[in-house]
Amino acid sequence: MTSFEDDYKELLKSELKDEFSPTVLEHALNPKNRGKMEKADSYARVTGPCGDTMEIWLKVENDKIAHATFETDGCFTTIAAGSIATELVRDKELNGALQIDAQTILQALDGLPEESKHCALLAANTLKGALVYLLLNGRLNAL
Repeated sequence: MTSFEDDYKELLKSELKDEFSPTVLEHALNPKNRGKMEKADSYARVTGPCGDTMEIWLKVENDKIAHATFETDGCFTTIAAGSIATELVRDKELNGALQIDAQTILQALDGLPEESKHCALLAANTLKGALVYLLLNGRLNAL
């Protein structure tokens, strides 16, 4: 037996499949790593020009990003961008993590409509903020 939520997600997927990639739909409807992180080593909060706010928490182990989580009050595509950003940064050393930009996020999502591309920039900027905090506080070393 399926739940109302599952039925609703399937309806959304069928309605939005022509506008968004399967990757965007998966990360927006079933976001990975969503939620606040207790005892995080780093945190950043950024509000984009559209008014959406994203928060990212990072946990470091052995000079690598061991775990990342996010929260947002944003739209469907902002959720997808935050979800994929936290997936991309996992197990990265600082130099690798700093290479994740809006274009990297857009590619990982298999693209976004033009009017939604700013969501990838918001995720990238929030991630960079959390990484810079780690660097400035000596938690990670530039390699």
